[in-house]
This record gives sequence, C-alpha cells and structure tokens, in this order.
Amino acid sequence: MLNEKGFRADVIERQLAHSGQDELRGAYNRAEYLPERKKMMQHWADYLDKLKAGAEVIPLRGAPRTPGE
Repeated sequence: MLNEKGFRADVIERQLAHSGQDELRGAYNRAEYLPERKKMMQHWADYLDKLKAGAEVIPLRGAPRTPGE
C-alpha cells in the first residue's frame, strides 16, 4: 500500500527493519532515510486516523473473498 503511495521500497524495508546485516552495521544505519521514514509514518498515521473516523476504505488487490471469511 505504501508503495502505491510513492514511497520507495528501500525506505519501507528500512522502517520494517528488514535487513540482513549484523548488529553493529545496523546501529550505524538506524537513521538511514529518517526524513523519508518520518513522512511515510505520518502518512500511515493519517490513513489510520481516517479509517477510525469512518473514511472510505480502499480495497486491496487480491483474490475475491467469499462471504463468511
């Protein structure tokens, strides 16, 4: 969903802490992409606030669900 909003995959992966690096290198890279990550997380928070307030929900792409799932 964030990809569809124009956020770069490497920024999303860094926020999700998906990395194959050791702990020492991870400590140095903690602030990598921080301005973009902050913007992305604010966008996500705004989206969740809209859902909570009853905004229109955008269906995600995928196989159609059958009733009762």
